Amino acid sequence: MKYLIDNFSEIMGFTKTHLYLALVPLALGLVIAIPVGALVRQVSWLRRVTVTVSSLAYTVPSLALFVIIPPLAGISTIDPMNVIIALTVYSTALLVIAVPTALDSVPANVIDAADAVGFGPLRRTLTVDMPLAVPVFVSSLRVVVVSNIAMVSVGALIGVGGLGKLFTQGYQRDYPDEIIAGIIVTLALALIFDRLVYALGRWSTPWARADARASKAKGATA
Repeated sequence: MKYLIDNFSEIMGFTKTHLYLALVPLALGLVIAIPVGALVRQVSWLRRVTVTVSSLAYTVPSLALFVIIPPLAGISTIDPMNVIIALTVYSTALLVIAVPTALDSVPANVIDAADAVGFGPLRRTLTVDMPLAVPVFVSSLRVVVVSNIAMVSVGALIGVGGLGKLFTQGYQRDYPDEIIAGIIVTLALALIFDRLVYALGRWSTPWARADARASKAKGATA
């Protein structure tokens, strides 16, 4: 704790960079994965191919991606875009699998009712399927947020900023306090953003909270 207090301003600078490198790929992954996931769900063979490709992409070691991306993207190895692109690949790989799974959780009778009142596929997906799929989707989103926050630290091995610098500097200086400080702040960020995503999911699904209260009240009455 003494190291955290004495070096608060430096650690805050690392933290801001860390969050930028973790959250921008998450946003890009959502933009890509939600429409793609909704589309591939409609075609069974395409969904299987997407799951296979996404699973393979996620198994590629991050350091390998940091080496492969720069020559393909025409950027420097130490360019922050290197980490952003790599984590966007990982985020998209997980989310494009999560979207169809979440949409599968929508009750069939709700889908039939929406179709019966004249909702087209796009309108039904946007206004019925996606909102009802939020509780399941949020579970996967929490995993992606925590994974991104953890994996940004690897970027320090190629010279990209973030809390990972506390690990590399602490190792080079043989200074465990610096490493422990990096672990504490990284864990704190992961916990905070995990709870934020959970809270956002709860806030965006008031009907789920109402159902939970009704079930609890029914159980208490019984």
